Amino acid sequence: MTCHSCRIQCQKHGKDRKGSQRFKCQQCSKTFLEPRDRPLDNMYLPMAKAEMILGMLVEGCSVRSIERLTGTHRDTILRLLVKAGERCEKLLGEKIRNVPCKDVELDEIWSWVFCKERAKRADHDPSFGDNYCFVAIERNTKLVLNFALGKRDQATTNVFIEGLRQATARSPYQLTADGFTTYPQAIENTLSDRVDFAQLIKVYRASPEGERKYSPAEVIATDRVPIIGNPDPKRICTSIVERQNLTMRMQMRRLTRLTNAFSKKWENLWAALCLHFAWYNFCRVHKSLRVTPAMQSGIADHVWSVQELLA
Repeated sequence: MTCHSCRIQCQKHGKDRKGSQRFKCQQCSKTFLEPRDRPLDNMYLPMAKAEMILGMLVEGCSVRSIERLTGTHRDTILRLLVKAGERCEKLLGEKIRNVPCKDVELDEIWSWVFCKERAKRADHDPSFGDNYCFVAIERNTKLVLNFALGKRDQATTNVFIEGLRQATARSPYQLTADGFTTYPQAIENTLSDRVDFAQLIKVYRASPEGERKYSPAEVIATDRVPIIGNPDPKRICTSIVERQNLTMRMQMRRLTRLTNAFSKKWENLWAALCLHFAWYNFCRVHKSLRVTPAMQSGIADHVWSVQELLA
């Protein structure tokens, strides 16, 4: 340990109440604490407890239940979530780049922030109300290539497709989406040089008059509509990305249906999505692959821990 003022070597001078080594300069008599590694920046939460909290979050536990189980205040849990989300967003941006693909599927999953769209008032924040998470997944490796959160409109779709271009390699691949009308324009402007694109449009049976239920209407037919290039009809499918939607609803408490576990802030929902997809790609062993999607794609060579995501 070197004195900041005198630039000479200090001697050990006992320890403080928390067990950290103290040092004292023999020339100016100033005392110093040894530098400590603080992976959570200004948070004093022990790393072991932070890992346990994040592990519970990605396994579908609510913030209040984690507060009761760990004795950590909910505000601390949310600050940890936001910090972890920032780290995971940076990690995904660095690692998921120029990934070779064969089949990519797109879909959107509905959620809401603070209130549902029908209850939104004119003085509310623009981010309140219905929000959709757009997800792109590689069908064979199960790697989530890109995601975006926002309104179900052309602007969010354009941002989502632009991010997908950055994530995928220039080699050609087949792209399949549902019947959402904003996809053709966004993909034509951004990905037409590298994809064969088709839409899988589902035809639903009309519900009997007066019938109300929470499950979606019955699908009676599907239409495979080529949009760009020459997509293989046998590979026009969205089953994998729709199964990913189920994984999200099971592993993220704030996305469970018919509960009060919703997001009060857009930033918290975004952080939860970043944490989930980083954990899904790098930490969670996929049952059918027996490795993580990142390992299957050649991005990682081992199963990551939650601490590695934070680092």
